[in-house]
Amino acid sequence: MKGIKIVTIGGGSSYTPELVEGLIQYYDELPVRELWLVDIPEGKEKLEIVGNLAKRMVKKAGVPMNIHLTLDRRAALEDADFVTTQIRVGQLDARIIDESIPLKYGMIGQETNGAGGLFKGLRTIPIILEITKDMAELCPKAWLINFTNPAGMLTEAVLRYGKIKKVIGLCNVPIGMEMTIANMLEVDSSRIHVEFAGLNHMVFGTHVYLDGMEVTAQVLDLLGSGKVSMTMKNIIGLDWDRDFLKALKIIPCPYHRYYYKHKEMLEHELEELKKTGTRGAAVKQIEKELFEVYKDPDLAVKPSQLENRGGAYYSYAACRLIRSIYNDKRDIQPVNVRNNGAIIGLPEGAAVEVSCMITKDGPKPLAVGELPVAVRGLVQQIKSFEQLAVEAAVTGDYHLALLAMTIHPLVTSDVIGKKILNEMLEAHKKYLPQFFR
Repeated sequence: MKGIKIVTIGGGSSYTPELVEGLIQYYDELPVRELWLVDIPEGKEKLEIVGNLAKRMVKKAGVPMNIHLTLDRRAALEDADFVTTQIRVGQLDARIIDESIPLKYGMIGQETNGAGGLFKGLRTIPIILEITKDMAELCPKAWLINFTNPAGMLTEAVLRYGKIKKVIGLCNVPIGMEMTIANMLEVDSSRIHVEFAGLNHMVFGTHVYLDGMEVTAQVLDLLGSGKVSMTMKNIIGLDWDRDFLKALKIIPCPYHRYYYKHKEMLEHELEELKKTGTRGAAVKQIEKELFEVYKDPDLAVKPSQLENRGGAYYSYAACRLIRSIYNDKRDIQPVNVRNNGAIIGLPEGAAVEVSCMITKDGPKPLAVGELPVAVRGLVQQIKSFEQLAVEAAVTGDYHLALLAMTIHPLVTSDVIGKKILNEMLEAHKKYLPQFFR
């Protein structure tokens, strides 16, 4: 039996043990014989630390999965069945710049939203497109499962400019929402079904069902009670106003706080900046401690300390998706795919995050129709931003980047937006050669 070959680009990531844990758990349905962990020379030390832990985990579990470590992406990609990407161009130092420069000008500093999200996309899109070029040559039948943020923007880039068609963007936010809702209702998550529609980090739960009965209003009431919080490690769980949620009638994701609670989120970020620095600085310290834990030669399981890093349900999301494609499960999962008319009012070819049926031929988006009028304009505005950002990343066009920056709702001044753009271009110059030709 040949088994499955998975290649993980960015294999030296602190998240990799979670992925390995998931592959071990699903081995009976997903017989992965080869897992190739790929990184760049700057990540060699982390790759070796994480790779050795992965080998210990596989040995302890007693599954016949061979772990390969390499800095040669092309060698790894040959004849792969699935390629997952979890890269960070410029590493955490670039994230800290993405967060801190906007804050200096009184704007939200967040790695996937606003000015920070724009620059993470500008740096990452050319690399993702290079990966698709290699895949088209070396493993043309493989699926690209992109976990790298901003996942929606990167999916859009591959759909428009990539050399492959089999691409899916994946995010743990919808699954985190599902799990939180199950906890709120005090039921097992298998009894919950949430219909999702929107964009990556701009997704809404449009309907919630418990054992087939709609309970959306009940969930909104609980969410507005102040007794429960739906958030994640990198986003402060500010309470939602109950009347606002009652009026909205659909469930916002944690990232919507940046839009509906802009003033409070900005104030919190500025406070944290003074006290401890940005979230990126905190993550840098967490990762330093994590890799010390990973070095322990007696450690052969995913350590509990990884929970402090964030990214909950990462392995569950990634492995569930790959398993469903491999086994033609035809179950429903929220992923980032080509719209194809699923959401009326967004371009046919745009990347959207919606509930899909997962088949051996990939995700089939379920028709949503029009989004509620209350959120339609915001989603369309963010999609316009993403499309301009993708084009700017590919062309290196300064004016397109300026336009993308300025039309994002978290950038509230064209003059200040231009100053942020110029300073961030200079700060990230090493990773943005397309703007300095």
